[in-house]
Parts: sequence; structure tokens; C-alpha cells
Amino acid sequence: MIVRGVLAGACFALLLGGCSNEKIDPSPSQEHVAKDEEKASPVFAISHRGASAYAPEHTFASYEMAENVKADYLEIDLQMTKDGKLVAMHDTTVDRTTNGTGKVKDMTLAQIKKLDAGSWFNETHSDESKLMYEGLKVPTLEEIFQRYGKKANYYIETKSPNLYPGMEEELLRLIDNYQLQEEEHGVPRIIVQSFSKKSLQNIHEKDPDLPLIQLISYREPAKISDQALSEIKGYADGIGMDYRMIDKPYIQKVRKAGLLVHPYTVNDESDMIRLIEWGADGMFTNQPDLLKKVKRNLERES
Repeated sequence: MIVRGVLAGACFALLLGGCSNEKIDPSPSQEHVAKDEEKASPVFAISHRGASAYAPEHTFASYEMAENVKADYLEIDLQMTKDGKLVAMHDTTVDRTTNGTGKVKDMTLAQIKKLDAGSWFNETHSDESKLMYEGLKVPTLEEIFQRYGKKANYYIETKSPNLYPGMEEELLRLIDNYQLQEEEHGVPRIIVQSFSKKSLQNIHEKDPDLPLIQLISYREPAKISDQALSEIKGYADGIGMDYRMIDKPYIQKVRKAGLLVHPYTVNDESDMIRLIEWGADGMFTNQPDLLKKVKRNLERES
């Protein structure tokens, strides 16, 4: 289990690496993403689906941008194909982020690999569109591990695990195969999150040392009981939630219970500053370059 003080007091700067044949501009959108050479502050910058404000989510183009600014973690949403392969995709269908249609669980990896996972971004983000995004492929989790290996940290979500029997076992198998269980400077290389308590407990039973984050969906201003915090602490190391639903007392209560607070998805500078001042241990953002800038500015002022 993560010790909150250790995580909050250390960070791991991601390095570039790659072994994919996919052609990607090594420094895309430099007007937005300038490479950060400075050491990160204790608040983790978690790149939400990669640097997804600037490139198609869950593609190597988006992950490369996050790596270029040394985001502390790459967030990877997992779905599972008909033939049991874990792929990086947020939705249970391919409709929104590819030129295909259908449920991931009903498609083989070979079928998904035929899809264009980049052109949709050019249509919806004209300011950031690039020809290089056309024809990008949906990566598998194994391809991501092969590309970055121990040069990156990974924040992985088991999405809709009830649809995918064996998802947790396959995830743990890949983590073990690529020997990604260890920590670097006190920071875990892998964190797993899920809205599914059952999925997290399944993982915890099989690997008690793997850091886990319980996601909670709030439809109104967040409140949490001492009993709920105690139950979560029995298998997880922290909580993730919509940043718009929380306030300073909530963060303080969760941290006092010895749990981490990792809100999502924060893309406004003033919101980032407020959450850092309230005590958030990290946050998800589509713009990891902006969060890194905010952290640097706060460090200079302190």
C-alpha cells in the first residue's frame, strides 16, 4: 500500500522512449508543449488520456506529448477485445474516437487495428489538427509497455470490468511480464483506479502491494463518512472524483484518513491553483504542460 506522505513528497520525471513503428512527430504542438527540464513538485501531473487537449486521446501522439513535458503519469483507460487483448480506449464502443462502430468486446484486436483513431480529432479540434493524426491506431496496453517500459509511470483504469471477465488477471499478467511493480524514488510505477470496488478488491486480493485508487461519482457536492473512508482504506490508497464536487474540508478529511486525493479533470489554471492550495496530491488534466507551469510558478512564489 502507498504511504501518502511518501507519495506526496516524491515524484518521478518521465523520460522519452519508444520502439513503435508508428510515425509520430517527436515534438508536436510545441507552441503548447515546451519540454520541461525542471524537477516536478510533489503534486502529481496525471496526463488524462495523454496530453489529450492537443492530440487524439489514447494514441501514441497524445502519450508522446505527455512524455515531452514529463508528466508524472500516463493515464490509460482499458477495454478488452473479443480475443482477450487489453486496449487503450475510454468508451465501451469505438464509435466516438475511431471511424468504426461497434462494441470493443465484440471486436477482435485485428478488427480494431484496422480503424483510424486520429482523424476524428482533426474534425473536432481544428486549431490542433494535423495530417500526422490521420490513420493513428488504437494501442494495446502491451504495446504501451513495450514502448515506454520503465521510463514512464502508468495510471491505469479498469473500465466497465463487469463486461470483461479476466480483465484484472490479464492486467496483472502484463505488469508482471514487464516487471513494472517496483517503485522509483518512492513513487510506484503503476497505479490502478476504477469505479468498480469489486474490480479493485479483486486486484488487491491478487497483489496487495499494487497501489489502488477508488473512483467515486458524485452528482452533488461531495460528502464522505468516516466509515466509508475506513472501508476504502482496507483495499485502496486513495480516492478520485470530479474536482467540481469537492471543497477544502473534503480534501482535508480524506487526507487526514491517510488516503490520497486525485481529482479529475482539471484544465483551468485557477482551478489547479485552488486544488493545490487545498491539498490535492495530484490531478488529471488534458493539459499537463499547464499544470507543470502552475506548479513551477507556485514553487517560485513559496
